[in-house]
Formats: sequence, structure tokens, C-alpha cells
Amino acid sequence: MAIVVASGTTISTAANTKSADLVTGRNQYVGKGRLQLCARGSATGMNLTLNVGGVALIDDQAVPFFGTTGALSSRDHMVIDQVVSGGRVEFFLRNTTGGALTTDYVIYFTPM
Repeated sequence: MAIVVASGTTISTAANTKSADLVTGRNQYVGKGRLQLCARGSATGMNLTLNVGGVALIDDQAVPFFGTTGALSSRDHMVIDQVVSGGRVEFFLRNTTGGALTTDYVIYFTPM
């Protein structure tokens, strides 16, 4: 069964800025297992970076899903589904536009 490593709804990122690491707390260190990231931005222009154990799984790539209505769905908004060897999870958002954007996200981890 998966645990939630980090999640956020309508996380606002100002124009042309990068967020601080959005993964904190006791679940920021994971062992070997399956890591899944679901994300949806409010508009185009939001980029993601996801690192595990110093390895970039997503390196400043655009959020492929966007919209402002409806719920975030792990079935419809899966950005990455990867088996990892473990380490510290780091997640950053970067806004490439001239206006503030919001993002909904959840990171799941299933131990193996």
C-alpha cells in the first residue's frame, strides 16, 4: 500500500521563480520501491524537478496536464511512475511565465 510522501493543492508560485523543496517531514527519505508523481498546473508554463537520492527523475520538465476545475486524479494526471533504489526525495516547481501559477500535486511511495 502506498504512503503519501508529499502533497499540495493550489501551491502558488510567483512569476519567474522556483519554489523551495516541497518534500519535508519523516517521509522525505525512502527505501527501494515505487515512486509516483501526479501533478496538474493551472496553466502552461509550470516546470517540475523530482530527485531521489541525488538522481533526477524529472529535470525541469513541463507539467503535461493543466486545468483549474475537477479533482487531481492519479489515473489521469500521472507524470512519473518509477522504481527507485531509495534516498532523499526532493521536489521543486518553477514558474516560467510572467504571472503567478498554481499547482496540485501528490507523491506516492510503495515500499518493495
